[in-house]
Amino acid sequence: MNELERWANFYLLTSAAAATLIGLLFVIITLAAERRVEGGAAKIRLYLTPTIVYFGSVLGVAALLTFPNHTRLTATLCICLAGVVGLVYSGTSLIGGGDKKSFEERQDLISYAIVPFVAYGLLAVGAVLLLHHPQRGLTFVAVGMLTLLTLGIRNSWAIAIDVSTRPGRQNSK
Repeated sequence: MNELERWANFYLLTSAAAATLIGLLFVIITLAAERRVEGGAAKIRLYLTPTIVYFGSVLGVAALLTFPNHTRLTATLCICLAGVVGLVYSGTSLIGGGDKKSFEERQDLISYAIVPFVAYGLLAVGAVLLLHHPQRGLTFVAVGMLTLLTLGIRNSWAIAIDVSTRPGRQNSK
């Protein structure tokens, strides 16, 4: 599919950015573990996991779309799969989910549930548009991917600031 070939550099750049940022998140996890931040384990699950999922989604979609010999149908199916899975994941955060996630601030609900839901929705809409209007569909997909990437960067920054400004626990030896 010729349309995907024109977007190849975009997918390579976004996948490289997402992979690099996933690696940096592991540095944050290590710093939090070394500082023994109070309530760190619960916060990692609540705040860091979704951020890794966003970066992983961008990486996964970019990788799937760089497969050679895609047809419109196979590209649509790949993007739709990522979009629907993301909608379910972010939707569970939005409505409270099985583990009853509790965000500390209302702004967290926007950053970890509402905006990702919209971004994954853009992926799904872009996938459907890809069948009949490939350039528009791929533009929607690109906006969804960039939204997830930007949101992941914003959330990573917030996590890094939180970890670095919280006092660590003293070792009790």
